[in-house]
Amino acid sequence: MILQILELIVIAYVVGFIYFGTYRNITARIQGRYGPTIYQSFFDSIKLFSKKSSASFGWMFYLGPIIMATGAVMTLMFIPLFNDSDFLRSVTVQGNLFLLLYLMVLGPLGNALAVGTGGNPFGVMGVTRGLSRLFGLELPFYIAIVGLIIASNSADIVHIMDLQKINGLNIWNHPFLFIAAMISMVGFFGESPFDIPGAPQEVYSGPRTEFSGKFLALLMSQGSLFAFAKLVLVTDLFLGGADSLGMLLLKTFAIFITLIFIGIVYGRYKVSQAVDFLMKIPTLIGLIGLVRIIWFG
Repeated sequence: MILQILELIVIAYVVGFIYFGTYRNITARIQGRYGPTIYQSFFDSIKLFSKKSSASFGWMFYLGPIIMATGAVMTLMFIPLFNDSDFLRSVTVQGNLFLLLYLMVLGPLGNALAVGTGGNPFGVMGVTRGLSRLFGLELPFYIAIVGLIIASNSADIVHIMDLQKINGLNIWNHPFLFIAAMISMVGFFGESPFDIPGAPQEVYSGPRTEFSGKFLALLMSQGSLFAFAKLVLVTDLFLGGADSLGMLLLKTFAIFITLIFIGIVYGRYKVSQAVDFLMKIPTLIGLIGLVRIIWFG
């Protein structure tokens, strides 16, 4: 079990950073720059783990990144990677969708505790923006999850994946829920138009302003783990999961590249605009999908 968890973390760590490096490289090329290599973010995180932190604001400041990393690892552990295989299945059990929804809020909680202790105005402003956006993001995502639970009569991800082998993929069976979840995912990945917590032109680097050294590396690492976990979750719920590592990477990369291009096309919303949009458009789309399931099955 411990060995499987370590293998899972290593795969998510490497793949998450390569995807993030791909995002930086593609964005730079579209903007007319060469940009960093796709491996640069991975090397940066390794280097930062050897550096000391340049600021200290008490033990809670350091506990925040640890809580965030713990939430990312725990989330990853409860998401199955493959169909019909115990390989890297970790501790997946029935009812894990409810548990995942709980674990996914650990990161923002740890972030708020740490940044609040630091007291940097840019950091506090970033956290305030992030928590405001989080409410708007979670509502349509939760509606999509509830819709799938009702349609499948189960909160077990493995059961939902198995049903898609019989009934077809949920992306075609429940397109409104998929669209609502994908719009939320754009925000969860910090892409435009919802990239408001760490907007560099307005709040410097936002919540990460005071972090440096190994704690900044820990934040970067948990971000990569969490990003990979969310991509796998959408793959399992709407694309039927994967039978091999190659298929898993292909499906998660397809979702990832879609999110990137959506982010590149749109400019950043203001906080009020982002919350207003999320509370109306994707929430309405998700509710249509939910009503469709309740009325027509």
